[in-house]
Amino acid sequence: MINKRRALLSVSDKSGLTEFARELIGLNFEIVSTGGTAKTLKEAGLPVTEAAEVTGFPEILGGRVKTLHPFIHGAILARLDMEDQVEELNKRQIVPIELVVVNLYPFEKAISREGFTHADAVENIDIGGPTMVRAAAKNHAHVAIVVNPQRYKQVVDELREKGSVSTETRLALAAEAFAHTAGYDALIASYFRELPGLNDGEYPALLSLPMRKAQDLRYGENPQQQAAFYLSPGKTNSLASARQLQGKELSFNNLNDLNAAWELVREFAKPTAVAVKHANPCGVGSALIPADAYRLAYNADPVSIFGGVVAFNRPVDGDTATELVKIFLEVIAAPRFTDEALEILKAKKDIRLLLMSAEDAGADRYDLKKIDGGFLVQSFDRDPVDVSQGRVVTDREPTLDEWRDLNFAQTVVKHVRSNAIVIARGEQTYGVGAGQMSRIGAAKIALNQAGEKARGAVLGSDAFFPFPDTVEEAVKAGITAIVQPGGSQNDEQSIELCNRYKIAMVLTGRRYFKH
Repeated sequence: MINKRRALLSVSDKSGLTEFARELIGLNFEIVSTGGTAKTLKEAGLPVTEAAEVTGFPEILGGRVKTLHPFIHGAILARLDMEDQVEELNKRQIVPIELVVVNLYPFEKAISREGFTHADAVENIDIGGPTMVRAAAKNHAHVAIVVNPQRYKQVVDELREKGSVSTETRLALAAEAFAHTAGYDALIASYFRELPGLNDGEYPALLSLPMRKAQDLRYGENPQQQAAFYLSPGKTNSLASARQLQGKELSFNNLNDLNAAWELVREFAKPTAVAVKHANPCGVGSALIPADAYRLAYNADPVSIFGGVVAFNRPVDGDTATELVKIFLEVIAAPRFTDEALEILKAKKDIRLLLMSAEDAGADRYDLKKIDGGFLVQSFDRDPVDVSQGRVVTDREPTLDEWRDLNFAQTVVKHVRSNAIVIARGEQTYGVGAGQMSRIGAAKIALNQAGEKARGAVLGSDAFFPFPDTVEEAVKAGITAIVQPGGSQNDEQSIELCNRYKIAMVLTGRRYFKH
C-alpha cells in the first residue's frame, strides 16, 4: 500500500493542468482531485479518484468542506522515515500522498470585480487549499508541493529522470508555497483592514502587506544595485496598473520619477503639465490647454527637463506632442493620447508612453519608508491644498492673482523634497529649491533660478521660517506674496518685515515636509 504513488490536484488556475496530469498518470501516479479540477480532468478523459472516495465522506456545506479529513492530511503529513507513522498509515489504510498540486481560490480577482459584495469576498476565502499547501510544505522532506503551474515541467522532468522530486527542489517548492499562502493571507488581511469603520486611525500590531512581483528591473538606482517592481494586488486605477504604449522598459528611476510626477499632476483641476527630474518637479505649468501647460513647464527650467519625466492630467493631443518631440524625454504619462499624438511620438521610439487611469486610484492606505531593520509607516497626505483657508497676518491681503499663485506654489511645494521653496507666477514655477539642509539655502536656490522673473512672483515654503532671513531674500528679489505654515517663535519678525515692504503673507498651519 505504501508503494502506491498518489498525487492530489486541486487548483483554481487550470493552465497546463490536463497536460501535467496526463504526464503524472504516465508515471504511474493515481490522481486524487476535487470539485472543478476533477471535472476538468474527467472531461479530458483522464482517470480521477474523487477526494470523497478517499475519505469515505462526501463534500458538505456546498463544497466548503472537502479535504479537511485525516485520510487526506494524514497522507500529506506522515513522516515516512518513521516506522511508527508508516505502521499507522498501514493500520488505517491511508495511502501517502507524494505530490500536492494546489493553488487557491481567486480572492484577488473576486474583490476586483465591479459590484462585488462582502459576501462574495468571504466565499472566495480558501480554507482547505491553504491547509493542504502548508501541510505539504511543512512535510517537504517527503512531499513535493506545487503552487505555480510554471513548475509543472520541472517536476515532471525530475520524476522522469530521477524517479522522484529532488530534495533541493522540494525545499524550493516549499519556500514558494509558504510565500504563496503568506501573500494570500496578507491580501485577505488587507481587505478586512480596509473595510469601512475598521481600525480607523489605528495601526495594527501586525502589518502584513501583499506584494506581487510585476517584473525584474535591469538595476536599481545605480547599476551596482539589483531591483524589481512589486505591485499591491487589487489596486486598479493606480500607477502600477498603467499601460505602456511604446518605448523601452521602465527603469527603477523611471518608475520613481513617474510616481512623483503623477502624484503632483493629479492634484490640479486645471490642465497641467509636470516635469520631474530625480523625484523633484523641475517645471510645472497650468493653462487652458495641455500644449500651453507644457510650454509653461518647459520654460520654467528648459535645462533640467532634458531627460526627465513629464506627466499630464489631460489627454495629449497633436499640438502637445509636437512640442514634446523637440527634446529628449524619458517618459510621458497621460490619461489618453490622441491618434495624432501617437503618430507624432512614434518618431521618438525610445520615449516611454504611459497610459494612466483618469480615475482616482483608491490609494494605498500606508506610506512606507524603509529604514535599517524595519519600516516607518504613516498615512498619506491626500487632502487638497487650499491656501484660502489660511490666515492673512500682514496689513496687505493678497490680490486675486496672488491667491491663485500662492495656491499653485504651495501645491507644488507639497511634492518637493524638504527643505522646499517654490517661486511661481501665472500658474508657472519660476524656481524650485529642493532638499536643502537649511531653508535659506533652498530659498536662495529657488530665487537664483527665478532671477528677474521673481519680481512680482509669490513664494511658497513647506515649513515655517525659523529666522527672517528667507523674507529678507524675498524682499531683495521682489517677491510680493508669501505662504508658509507659520508656528515659529520668530513669526512676528517675518511678519513685520513683510509689512515694511508691503508683502502679503498667509499662514496656513499646515506643514509639507517630504523626506
